[in-house]
Amino acid sequence: MEVQIKKLEAVIEAILFTMGEAVELERIAAAVEHDEDTTRRVIRDMMDRYDSEDRGIQIIEVDGSFQMCTKPTMYESLIKIAHVPKKYVLTDVLLETLSIIAYKQPITRAEIENIRGVKCDHAVNKLVEYKLVEELGRIDAPGRPIVFGTTDDFLRYFGIESLEDLPVMNQEKVEDFKQEAEEEIQLRLDI
Repeated sequence: MEVQIKKLEAVIEAILFTMGEAVELERIAAAVEHDEDTTRRVIRDMMDRYDSEDRGIQIIEVDGSFQMCTKPTMYESLIKIAHVPKKYVLTDVLLETLSIIAYKQPITRAEIENIRGVKCDHAVNKLVEYKLVEELGRIDAPGRPIVFGTTDDFLRYFGIESLEDLPVMNQEKVEDFKQEAEEEIQLRLDI
């Protein structure tokens, strides 16, 4: 039995290493020819073992899929070997646009601009370039506008398993924000 588990772990490890991206549990289970519950249990055991041992890799779960990746504690060593790592800077504008997309997806540029009150072409394009946001398709409306949503990279970058794990805003705070916005609009109209 122990030998079978070790072989199953080796196959799962090879799959996750080779794919290099998140792989759905269903696909892993089919590849190893086991049921999803058994496969999930084996993967979780591997995750626990990788976390407890001094290893440079880990397995993470992203929205029901699993991925092998580098432990964050190894990043400094990786930076030393990579000549100039690509570092994305998330400005306040990008973070604001990203949060709107995350909470309101699927959403069009026009809807984002309506919420922000300013053009968002540059911000959305940067978020797509950073692979935090992607085009989800087009809606059946005049001009067939593109709708955007977050990616698995967004989930990994912010350390959450699924969109359901996004923080929920306190309703009192929402009402305070609305009140402040209405007062600011009224002040601008009075000027």
